[in-house]
Amino acid sequence: MSLSALRRIGQLRHHFTSAVPIVSSTSPTTQPFNTNTLAKHIHTTPYALKNKMTDITMIPGPIEFDPEVLSAMSHQSVAHNSPQFVEVFGSVLTDLRALFKSTDPKAQPFVIAGGGTLGWEIVGANLLKRDDKALVISTGFFSDAFADCLKVFCDHVDVISAPAGEAPSLGEIETALKKEKYNLITLTHVDTSSGVVIDIKAISELVHKVSPDTLVVVDGVCSVGVEPISFDDWGLDFVLTAPQKAIGAPAGLSISMASPRAVAKVESLEKIPVYFGNLKKWLPIMQAYEARKPAYFSTPAVQNVYALQVALKQILHNGISLDQRFENHKQVSDKIKKQINDWGLEIIAKPGLGAHGLTCIYLPEGVTLPDFLPKVAAKGVTLAGGLFKGINTKYFRFGHMGVSAVDPKRDDVDRTLKAIHDSLVEAGYKC
Repeated sequence: MSLSALRRIGQLRHHFTSAVPIVSSTSPTTQPFNTNTLAKHIHTTPYALKNKMTDITMIPGPIEFDPEVLSAMSHQSVAHNSPQFVEVFGSVLTDLRALFKSTDPKAQPFVIAGGGTLGWEIVGANLLKRDDKALVISTGFFSDAFADCLKVFCDHVDVISAPAGEAPSLGEIETALKKEKYNLITLTHVDTSSGVVIDIKAISELVHKVSPDTLVVVDGVCSVGVEPISFDDWGLDFVLTAPQKAIGAPAGLSISMASPRAVAKVESLEKIPVYFGNLKKWLPIMQAYEARKPAYFSTPAVQNVYALQVALKQILHNGISLDQRFENHKQVSDKIKKQINDWGLEIIAKPGLGAHGLTCIYLPEGVTLPDFLPKVAAKGVTLAGGLFKGINTKYFRFGHMGVSAVDPKRDDVDRTLKAIHDSLVEAGYKC
């Protein structure tokens, strides 16, 4: 081993503490780090070390994770068909019904190794035929990417777009639905590129009134866990999401909820043009796990499922209702947006359209992303640059969801606001 390698090992040695018992498993094991200390951030900035802080990630996903969730992610290897894991996976599926507010036994939650983008492919492959027609309601980069994905599976995909910070009107959507018979409509509940939240309840009601056979599909990657969703009551047919945003668990899973209409569509297709994402193969697997029976199609991401179980229990079984959780996020969002406005900065989302889990903020004139973001990072806070086409270099994104927003023991939001303020001042802007 080289001398430089030995030196590096010596440096890293100081970042680790004695192993501690895992706190979220019925099967005790250990992890090689203590998630409550600076050891969890090997690359902690000098600023954070000086002020006895850890660096924080305040982008709109992946977010900061609770120590118990991180502990669960380091769970020892467990057989995916063991009674222990079957119970864990079954409880996750049961809790997802509660998270989506669905009590319909014919609806079905899915948890598949992958990510939010896999959810788009699952929609295209399982809910559309080549000659079907899809309508995409776009409020930004991710809505458009969803449309691009659907075009792989469907030859007729129409998109209704809006300028940055705005959303297509109900009138525009109604006109499109009356003009064309669509098999499916997609709604990006919160587009992470613009920070715009749309009224999926009102749009779903419109679709059921004007085009009742059209399946209502929601991209909830940046909304599930922070924005209200009532799957059954709002007549939604498919909601896809991922764990690394407001749900608060590491990335690596594609999570979705399918209505009886969506399940029927899947079962009606003679050929589904994918193998791994074929819901016909996954449906009996999910049904078996939820019934606490082992089943196999492809090995699940065991550790991710353990982490998701802990995150869901923290959301659903902590004495705080889902509605209160949503209200808590709203209060934090309102506080942030007021402070941003008080500094004379402009928020991309127009009033009434601002999401509650992130805020997209225009930089003041004379301040650039390459200047601003490193200044913020030097203070131990990571923010994200822009993605919306045409203005991506003109704004930054501040994520405020999950434990960073609603855990009263954390000061992540206040730290981030201070880092933004001080960095703008350093860049020459007077707040």
